[in-house]
Amino acid sequence: MTTVHEVITYDGARTSGVLRTVPDATTACVLMHPRQDFTHHVLVPELLSRGYAVWTQSTRGGLNDMSLLHEQALLDMAAGHCFLRDVGFANVVSVGHSGGGALAAYYIEQAELEPADRFPATPGGKPVPLADSEMPIPDGLMLMAPHPGQGLLLERMIDPSVINEDDPMSVDPDLDPYDPHNGFRPAPDWSEYSSDFVHAYRAAQHARVARIDERARAAIDHARAARRRSIESGDARDRRASLASGIITMYRSDADLRCVDRSLDPNDRPYGSLFGSRPDLTNYGVVGFGRQTTPEAWLSTWSSISSRAGLVRCAAGVTVPTLLVEVTGDQACFPADAANMAEAFAGDVTHTRVRGKHFGAALSADEPTAATSAGSAMGLWLAGQFPSSS
Repeated sequence: MTTVHEVITYDGARTSGVLRTVPDATTACVLMHPRQDFTHHVLVPELLSRGYAVWTQSTRGGLNDMSLLHEQALLDMAAGHCFLRDVGFANVVSVGHSGGGALAAYYIEQAELEPADRFPATPGGKPVPLADSEMPIPDGLMLMAPHPGQGLLLERMIDPSVINEDDPMSVDPDLDPYDPHNGFRPAPDWSEYSSDFVHAYRAAQHARVARIDERARAAIDHARAARRRSIESGDARDRRASLASGIITMYRSDADLRCVDRSLDPNDRPYGSLFGSRPDLTNYGVVGFGRQTTPEAWLSTWSSISSRAGLVRCAAGVTVPTLLVEVTGDQACFPADAANMAEAFAGDVTHTRVRGKHFGAALSADEPTAATSAGSAMGLWLAGQFPSSS
């Protein structure tokens, strides 16, 4: 049976979710992502076929992540967890795929804290009532191909050769990842970057994020100063300025060296990135992470420096049993990432590997999909955790 529900968060936002149930299911699996619609996620049929209900929920921003604040997304997730407890499921298990992994870990970390110890505001300073919201703790966490978190992933993919944030074609040739002089080879040949170039490149990636952080904080400070003036003066011009924090446009974020150089953190991945087989081209297009955001959203979600939604950081506060399914052909969660994640969780962790690609496809046509293999691993793990529900 499939039913659609609207849930209202503690701070009054409205989000929607789809509940799919099968006969006698007493365990519900929660699939949620901060910026994607998981209604038709590849794991939905896998979990249903193994006897588990599935709840897929959107955040208040839906597919528009320009103003995405992870701390508000936690309130959205809390409303979904409250709904599932209220309708009577004995067990609720959070399921994180890709960026949903860091969101789920962040939620559980905050839910396991005493309310007074939860973050009172976003990294940009916007108050968020996590301390006042009911945040039910799930009974377990399952992860498939979880990347390190939106901000940490973006730092790996951001192109540090941009020398003018207002010019999408500006390039520092010494840092250009797609210049043959730096080791790039066009597809289908794999590139070969020197260790010196990799070191300089990654330092420059971090430095570019730091510069955008400075820009975001300056915009927020300017708007807040105008807000204070408007309270004192009542001047409509100050009130307008307080609302005009602007939009950050960030060019070129499909430039992770590992997507074209398989010798860096090797696994079974094919040539190319999450966005396509020619990152040297898509890097210059409109598709990519964090391309347009509010200053608040940049700091909360896309900054590797300021965002708190890093999976490894959050995992230290997650004590519920966890299943980590590493996908061997992943282009966002690499072997070293998965090992660090498994080590970081405070509770019991089962770490397993399945062949496939990041979004759940098979590596070749003659083998099972990653989604099917992950679903099998999840079914076995759930049966062991909740034997009465299987």
